[in-house]
Amino acid sequence: MSNLDTMIKLQASDNSDEIKEIAMKAAVMSSTIKNMLDDLGTDGSSVAIPLHNVNLRILEKIIEYCNYHVDKADVKSTEDKASDKKTDDILPWDTEFCNVSQEMLFELILAANYLDIKPLLDLTCKTVANMIKGKTPEEIRKTFNIKNDFTPEEEEKVRKENEWCEER
Repeated sequence: MSNLDTMIKLQASDNSDEIKEIAMKAAVMSSTIKNMLDDLGTDGSSVAIPLHNVNLRILEKIIEYCNYHVDKADVKSTEDKASDKKTDDILPWDTEFCNVSQEMLFELILAANYLDIKPLLDLTCKTVANMIKGKTPEEIRKTFNIKNDFTPEEEEKVRKENEWCEER
């Protein structure tokens, strides 16, 4: 891999004319992009790397995230892995970053998964977990606009089968 300050070009799936640039050191937060660069045998400065599953709006958010966290990535990797399971340790900048529509939040989850950016995937999933935390199934359905397709009998059966995990 070449100089980490080299600017590489990324091309979103929905806009073949617009190319976004990002510093190599920020771009390689994505294992997918890092592997693409390795496979292409290029530094990414001469040819745009196509990201087939990421639209321009989401790519811009991901670039914003990676640029902000590029120097903080090494710090997180040395922290205790137990904190990965906590949902109450989201930094203020990250909270504001995830303050987007549900549609965009879920698109960010899909893109973070596709691009293999673990810290972003963890952050977006923690954000959704916090949206669910402490809510009843009915409140969750309302929050995420989920239709209840269980009959009352099926719902009661599920409740009885899972009684053991309810807080009392």
